[in-house]
Amino acid sequence: MLDILSGGFRVARQKLTGKANLSEANIDEAIGEIRKSLLEADVEYGVAKDFLAKVKSEALGTSVNLRAGAGAQRIKVTPADHFVQICKTELEALMGAHDAAIQFAVNRPTVIMMVGLQGSGKTTTTGKLAQYLITKHKRKPLLVAADIYRPAAVEQLTVLAKKLDVPIFHIVGATPQEICEKAQLKAFELNCDVVILDTAGRLTIDSDLMAELDEIKARAKPDNIFFVCDAMMGQDAVTTAKAFDERLNISGVIMTKLDGDTRGGAALSIRRVTGKPIKFLGMGEDLARLEEFRPEGLASRILGMGDVVGLMEDFERVHTGDKEAEMMKMLDGQFTFKDFYQQLSMIQQMGSLKDVMAKLPMQGMIPKDAKLDDRELVKIKAIIDSMTEQERINPGVFNEGRVRRIAKGSGTKTKDIQDLLKKFKGMRQMMGMMGKGLGGMLGKIPGMGGLGQMNQLRKAAQSMMGGGAMPAGMGDMFGGGAAAAAKVIDRDKQKKLRKAVKDARKKNRR
Repeated sequence: MLDILSGGFRVARQKLTGKANLSEANIDEAIGEIRKSLLEADVEYGVAKDFLAKVKSEALGTSVNLRAGAGAQRIKVTPADHFVQICKTELEALMGAHDAAIQFAVNRPTVIMMVGLQGSGKTTTTGKLAQYLITKHKRKPLLVAADIYRPAAVEQLTVLAKKLDVPIFHIVGATPQEICEKAQLKAFELNCDVVILDTAGRLTIDSDLMAELDEIKARAKPDNIFFVCDAMMGQDAVTTAKAFDERLNISGVIMTKLDGDTRGGAALSIRRVTGKPIKFLGMGEDLARLEEFRPEGLASRILGMGDVVGLMEDFERVHTGDKEAEMMKMLDGQFTFKDFYQQLSMIQQMGSLKDVMAKLPMQGMIPKDAKLDDRELVKIKAIIDSMTEQERINPGVFNEGRVRRIAKGSGTKTKDIQDLLKKFKGMRQMMGMMGKGLGGMLGKIPGMGGLGQMNQLRKAAQSMMGGGAMPAGMGDMFGGGAAAAAKVIDRDKQKKLRKAVKDARKKNRR
């Protein structure tokens, strides 16, 4: 997701690493890398040009303070850090403020009209929006099947309505205009407070179908018109959104398939070109995978900082139980294969492994060419399913006979079992070391232990792992392969570095 954009900003930061100050020459070099990635990511040319001009102006006009904080919290800040922060601020401004508001009507059902091109994912997004309204706003939606042109469109929406346990409305042989107009009477009858109109996909050049939307708008009088946009269309998606907005005055955009888009140009361009906000992101096929669009989260991910807030929201959505107790157990290095199995199941519910990992703030510790394969989750769960209760609780009981039995039962090789045991042991040790290193930082976020202090966590992990290398076995736990192998740790060098840091802290306190 957004690999092209992230790659450009990563190279730009590398160009400034080690520089004593920000000069026009080194800023131009960094901006050149960003320009290439923006254009390759299909960001609209005028948008890219304005963004780069603002970044350069801010970078040249900023006095670089090489120290931040006070006392024990005082840290060193580099010119590269300043440049990245400027980029983050401008990216957030480019995408606009967080705006997931839906206009709800008073004393009548709220009408939401879904429009977009063919194949953009309107029907699936209609189901996701209904799920969002049920869980977030405690609403009772009525789904309206107004797409009479696409084969099986009505059947698809019927299946989604059944999954959500909400009513669906359709009139066989009626026009889309008639269906949408009469849907509101049905909503009153069924005591539904939201009506979602799933209209047919169309091309903007098709004047008849666009005229049909005009008439639906006139008859149904929607309170919200959402343009469903396929992120993988790039610049074409932005052009189309502008055409729909000029015709219908849309309320906002719901962007789909961003998790499958390596470019991300549409996400950066659409607000500036149309003036309308991106309201939601549709990720994956699961009906719960509709996220409120948060510009600061996407900007952080593009810059390789992860998205802790988005990760916590995903976690809260799928997790039930005592989160703090489980986190403390992990950081004590005491969790078992049973706990690990629950965590794997939770990760699968949160989304693809690649998407979850992209939200972690320690992006510099994840090898660029690590292969994050969701099939590895299935394989590991099959192995744990083949274990006895004793084996799941106490990994120390394993011997060759047990390994052979589990391999046979799970359809895997004995080497797979041995590798998993080795990696699991390494992971427990690493988490235990992190727990000790974090000390009093736990409990800063209710229910999530010390995960709020991700910057400190990253530093602690890097210190323990030899300057950023992943511990042996952890990199390829989910298919990372040899690319994720740990570097050899130079203990003497680490000792000297720790002493230097300690001396510097003492000096700063004076």
